[in-house]
Amino acid sequence: MKGERIAQLELLLRSHPEGLRRAEIARRMGVHRSTISRYVDDLSEYIDIYEENNLIKLREKDDGSSPMELSVYESLAFNMGAEALASTAEFANPHLASGLRKLAMNMRSYAPKISENALSLAERIDKAIQSDRSVAGHYNAILEVLIDCWVSGRIARITTTQPEEEEIEIAPYFIGYKGEGEGRRPITVTGRLRHTKDIITLDIASITEARMLDETYTIPDNLKPFSRSVEERYEAIDMIPLKMVIKEKSALNSFSSIIHDKPKMERQENGSWICTMKAENSIELMLRIIQSGTSVRVIEPEPFCRKLVSMLESILRMYR
Repeated sequence: MKGERIAQLELLLRSHPEGLRRAEIARRMGVHRSTISRYVDDLSEYIDIYEENNLIKLREKDDGSSPMELSVYESLAFNMGAEALASTAEFANPHLASGLRKLAMNMRSYAPKISENALSLAERIDKAIQSDRSVAGHYNAILEVLIDCWVSGRIARITTTQPEEEEIEIAPYFIGYKGEGEGRRPITVTGRLRHTKDIITLDIASITEARMLDETYTIPDNLKPFSRSVEERYEAIDMIPLKMVIKEKSALNSFSSIIHDKPKMERQENGSWICTMKAENSIELMLRIIQSGTSVRVIEPEPFCRKLVSMLESILRMYR
């Protein structure tokens, strides 16, 4: 964590050549002001830092090196992509803000307006992290462990609440968005359960603990994380095949916030519909079914129906 803090301090100073006061640095980094002096001392071992009028600044060296430059079109496309990512992601990511600042500094000479927009977006991301530091910090810490496991090829031991709380060991094959059209777009990890051939996909928000183990693994050369087949894409233990009777088509709107494939609808003589689809096996799915009231009735699979009935009976007993 110390190395990350020093790198964060360097990025802050590079993106603010006019300098920053210690109190402002502490606020932006989310640490106590008394620790900033230590970070400044540590960073000064690698680059030239000085203080002028109570402002901490970097003294840039003219060594003749030129930073990588994107075209104006590439710069704008990158900025728009980062904006879209920041607005659709469930949690603000400090590494996105860090990367934006690095590229924004390179854009200043040839695309100053885009550079300003990128820096402004980085500031918004930082503020979002600070406003929800406990939740976002925990989420990003889990994400970082999984990325470290993925990059280094090591098994991850995780505790997940999806579909129920359990501890498992997984070899991460892929980390990224699960494209489900409109609505919620969770970041997921897909990988093989240790000692099995089972491939699972988990919403990272459902993981409460993660630790990297010493055991290594290799990703198969023939792995296809992006499949065009809907059936192949949902071959994971966190998806279940639902069959439901739906009185009104609009009741499907209740399921827009969960992961599911394209519903197949079959009209019945009484005006209702038989709907079949694969959906995430989660407590949120049950809540969406309950939210639909009498407009939706699950008829398959039977184990899920029993679990749903048991949950409803528990709620009734609590109020009786």
